[in-house]
Amino acid sequence: MTFTFKLSRRIARLRAPVFATLLLAFGACNADNPLNPDSSTPPDPAETPAFATSFAGGIPMGLMAQPTSWFGSRYNGALRNIGPEGLLSELAAIKARGGRVVLTFSGNERNYKDANGHFSLTKWKARVDRYKDINFSSYISDGTIIGHWLVDEPQDPTNWNGTRISQSTLEEMAKYSKQRWPDMVTIVRTWPDYLDDWSGDYYYLDAAWAQYVAKRFPDLSAFVSSNVSKAKAKGLALVVGLMLTKGSPTGGRMSASQIKTYGAALLNNSYPCAFISYQYGDYVQSYLNSSSVKDAMSYLRRKAQNHGSKSCRG
Repeated sequence: MTFTFKLSRRIARLRAPVFATLLLAFGACNADNPLNPDSSTPPDPAETPAFATSFAGGIPMGLMAQPTSWFGSRYNGALRNIGPEGLLSELAAIKARGGRVVLTFSGNERNYKDANGHFSLTKWKARVDRYKDINFSSYISDGTIIGHWLVDEPQDPTNWNGTRISQSTLEEMAKYSKQRWPDMVTIVRTWPDYLDDWSGDYYYLDAAWAQYVAKRFPDLSAFVSSNVSKAKAKGLALVVGLMLTKGSPTGGRMSASQIKTYGAALLNNSYPCAFISYQYGDYVQSYLNSSSVKDAMSYLRRKAQNHGSKSCRG
C-alpha cells in the first residue's frame, strides 16, 4: 500500500535553557513505571457499559495504564501498553466502549537500553517493529488511536545512565514511526520546555506532554501558560494531565477538591488535545474507587467532553 505523508514545516526558535525545576519534577514521575505489562488488567464490572457506544466528543480523558474495562461513562481515554498478539481485539473493545487510546509499542525502557544503560535506538526500533505486520490502520483513521507514545522522560539523565536522549534522536524516532504508519500521531512524554530547547525543526514529532505536580508548580496559571506557549513555539500539540498519586502540594495523593481545581485549570485552556493522568494501578484501587474521587473525575470528564475537539497532530 502506498501512503503519502505531507510534511508541514515548523519554524524553529532559539530558546532559553531548560528550566531546572521542570526537569526535576518530570524526573520525579519515574519512580513508578506508568506502563502495564503487555497483558490486560482484570476487568472492573462496575465500569462495563450496557452496549457499544461512540466517542462522546471533546477530548479524551482518562488514566495511564487504564484497563479496557474502565472505558465508559467516566473515562474514555488512556495510555496503554498492549502486546502485538492482543492489539486488534483490545482496540476493538476500546472502540466499542467509546474510547480512545495512546499506544506504546516499545514498552518498558529496560527493553531498549544498551549494556551501559543508555538508550539504544536500534533496540527501540526492534521493539516497534513487532507491530509492523499488524493492520490497525482503521483505528488510526477513525480516531480510536490518539497516537504513538515514543518514549518516557528522555530529558531525565537518571533514566539513561547519565545521557539524555537528544531532541534530534526524538525526531529520528518520530520519523521511524511515520515511515511505518504515516498517519499516526507521534508523542513524547516530556516537557515542551525540553523540546523547545533545540534549534532544529520537528517535521515528524507531533506532541509533547505536561503532567501537573502542585508541589513543584504552585503557580498553576503559570504552569499552563508556559507549557502551552512552549508547545506552540515548536508547532507541537500538547497532552496534559494530573499526577494524581503524588502530585498534591505535600507530594502525596491529590484530594478530590484538588483534582477538580487543577484539572479544570488545565481543561479550561483550549490548546490541550487529551487529558490523561497518572495513573491506574492495583495499589490505588481504594483511592480511585472512593466516591469523592469518582465524582471529581466525572466532573473532569464533563469538562473534557465540552472541550473543543482537537487532534494531537502537530
